Order: sequence, then C-alpha cells, then structure tokens
Amino acid sequence: QVQLVESGGGLVQAGGSLRLSCATSGISISDNDMAWFRQAPGKQREFVASINGLGFGGYADSVKGRFTIFTDNFKNTVFLEMTSLKPEDTAVYYCTTESRGVRSWGQGTQVTVSS
Repeated sequence: QVQLVESGGGLVQAGGSLRLSCATSGISISDNDMAWFRQAPGKQREFVASINGLGFGGYADSVKGRFTIFTDNFKNTVFLEMTSLKPEDTAVYYCTTESRGVRSWGQGTQVTVSS
C-alpha cells in the first residue's frame, strides 16, 4: 500500500522560502514519477512540479525558476524547495504518484504566504 505524508508547510512572508517534504512508503521513488500539486481556496487542483526516476524535473510556468523538486532516494522522500514565495502561492500542497495503475495522494500541507 502506497502512503505519502507531506510536511513542511507554514506561514511565510512574501519573498520567503519553504521546503516541503513528502515521505513515501510502499514504493521506490527511483522507479516512479513523483509530482506536487496545489489547491487554493475556490480553485481547482493544479500541477506544480514533477520528477521522474532519472531525476528530470518539470515545472508549471507559474513556479519555474522559483521552485525546485528533488529527491532523496535513500530516504524515499521527495522535496519541493520554494523560494521567492508570492501570496498567490498560498494553497494546500499535495504529493502524488501513480503505482500499478492507482494514483495516490497525500493529505496535503498548508502553505500561506502573507503580503
């Protein structure tokens, strides 16, 4: 059974930084594509960043150059380093992966950026 547990969210001022973590179990992240999504109040969940088993990442245009996705394969953990945060980055951030045809999501971690 795949389990994803996010942490690292919080309240930060605009221009600040946060690092989110997604601890995984039931999969080997070196064999799976991993991704971060976010959902702001009243909005649909949207893609933020992804990384494949070879370490190649992809980013939404809105975060490109500010966010970095990376993994620690030994700890089976995925990270999202967020810098130059803006109030519009405020959202619940979710870690997700698909394994054996089933998509799994974590419970999410709240990020709030004050202006």
